[in-house]
Amino acid sequence: MDNLILFDDPAIRGALLPFTFTRPVADIRIGILKISEKWERYSRIKPGFLTQDYLSAKFSKKDGPALLVNGALCPNPALWEAIQQLKTGQALYFQNILLALYADQPASFQPDRAKTLAAVEFEGELTIVQKTWHIFQFNGAELRKDYKLLTVGRMSQACQDVHTVLYNESEIFIEEGAKIKAAVLNAEGGPIYIGRNTEIQEGALIRGPFALCEGSTINMGAKMRGDTTVGPHCKVGGEVSNAVIFGYSNKGHEGFLGNAVLGEWCNIGADSNNSNLKNNYAPVKIWDYTKGGFTNTGLQFCGLMMGDHSKCGINTMFNTGTVVGVGANIFGDGFPRNFIPSFSWGGAAGFTTFQVRKFEETAKAVMNRRGLEYSDQEKEIIQKVFDLTRHYRIWDKEA
Repeated sequence: MDNLILFDDPAIRGALLPFTFTRPVADIRIGILKISEKWERYSRIKPGFLTQDYLSAKFSKKDGPALLVNGALCPNPALWEAIQQLKTGQALYFQNILLALYADQPASFQPDRAKTLAAVEFEGELTIVQKTWHIFQFNGAELRKDYKLLTVGRMSQACQDVHTVLYNESEIFIEEGAKIKAAVLNAEGGPIYIGRNTEIQEGALIRGPFALCEGSTINMGAKMRGDTTVGPHCKVGGEVSNAVIFGYSNKGHEGFLGNAVLGEWCNIGADSNNSNLKNNYAPVKIWDYTKGGFTNTGLQFCGLMMGDHSKCGINTMFNTGTVVGVGANIFGDGFPRNFIPSFSWGGAAGFTTFQVRKFEETAKAVMNRRGLEYSDQEKEIIQKVFDLTRHYRIWDKEA
């Protein structure tokens, strides 16, 4: 087997919007690694993606027969063993969810066609990311698994700073090039992973499980609570609790972010906060793209879900369970609505449309600062997302 493809389950993909507007399901980061990176380590094959047509140029797949695996599925040893034992004509299921099968022609694959194959039921434990809030809800467990996957048989770099305090040091792994000054890292509640070329500045307080991915910075005096992942090339400060930040996003100042997920290229303005608990302690409801309305998460704690390239100004207040689409720009006083469509411009006082031309000016400037290009592929994806989400912008006369 030399070809592995991670496919988008249509029902799951819709429930993971807005994050899957701009990426396949398997490109979601949960724990330390993206789902696709987990599968690459288990299989030792760089996987391809079977996803929406408009994403396929950026997230390609190899031609030819392949093992197809549900992109919402996080691997574990028992699952990988069960998948490897599959034979031609069999499909692996878990409670009516298609997990994996072999396909001679992956390009023409449709999940419904797997029903003609002999069903094999997987009876072990699974982590399937089926809802947006699962990303932060399952993050602690996945972080622990990824920590073992990344550090087994390896030796951590030593912390050279005598003013940094490490609790349960055996569960703290520091990659090459990391800089830590006068910080407190407490791994008594779970492991702490510090990636390559990262920086933890003076006075930062970090509790595990926690991951700081390559090239990221924790600013002075920051408070990082457990079950949190800061993705690659991010700058984060203030107070963060049980949050996942995908990459290239900034929350550099004071303010609280909790039980939350930020996509790539997001920016949270100074002293901005999200509520993660309703005043009456009732379960949180959030916007569900699959039903076109709000759905009950069943969670008491649920904060902000923000899609790629969205940003907010200083002192922005997000209510419990707020969902922000792609490319939105939020500012002003008061609480904006709990569902902010993609390419919205404004806040509690009202919204207009953030037109693609203006959006691209910002995106180019932001990406250029990191030495990256706003490519033609990115441009085509953004235009498609703008068109797909037009009907949500009810204030737009062009909608």
